[in-house]
Amino acid sequence: MELIDSHCHFDFDAFDADRASVWVRSRARGVTGMIIPGVSIEQWDTLFELVNGEADWYGAVGLHPWWIKDLAVADDELSQRLADNAGRKRCVAIGECGLDKGIEVPLPRQESVFRLQLSVACEFDLPLIIHVHRYHAEVLRILKEVQPARGGVIHAFSGSEEIASEYWRLGFYLGVGGTITYERAAKTRRAVAAAPMESLLLESDAPDMPLCGRQGLRNSPELLPDIAAALAELRCMRVEDVARQTRQNTQRLFALSFAP
Repeated sequence: MELIDSHCHFDFDAFDADRASVWVRSRARGVTGMIIPGVSIEQWDTLFELVNGEADWYGAVGLHPWWIKDLAVADDELSQRLADNAGRKRCVAIGECGLDKGIEVPLPRQESVFRLQLSVACEFDLPLIIHVHRYHAEVLRILKEVQPARGGVIHAFSGSEEIASEYWRLGFYLGVGGTITYERAAKTRRAVAAAPMESLLLESDAPDMPLCGRQGLRNSPELLPDIAAALAELRCMRVEDVARQTRQNTQRLFALSFAP
């Protein structure tokens, strides 16, 4: 069984003390590749220093809505910096970007930065990694307007079956993570159980989004097989089939290639 972690913040300092050993354990459990998303301008250089040192890691450049409040550059400079980094050899996406209703940044400001990143994704023909928290209607409105050709993934999807279908029709995959291991997440569990397998990606979101029973602990890419098993149970499938299909989906969306 070979899995790709489509969203792992492996560059965060939570892994500084044992990053190498975590990756060894992840490989031992069948996790053979990962994508590390960008969240802030200051992070991009160190992120790509990291991915350049491992053949099966890839990066993305983006500005997460949580980091917009402290943004110290004008929009035209942000656009230029995104464009400069989008051309990096191991950059496979724009993101993590999007809209979040739980933060103090006003929606118009979030939307302007989000649209800027959509524009760069279209210019460089890259998929998007999108963060959505309680703003599905707004994100769907913008995506229908812009219609990015390469689509992308809705990270940590937590909407309904109907919203899942709308994203898929627009060319966006759904990121499936530890949320589905919680029985109380009934809406999300129903949505990923009903969605086409061709629309799903696996993600850890480590060090965040711990699985049920591990609340308060650091999440890890080595636990991705447990998410695959939970998805297989929800869909009444063999876990090997889940692994194969989600790997193919991730490779297709991000145009990935891996060293033998």
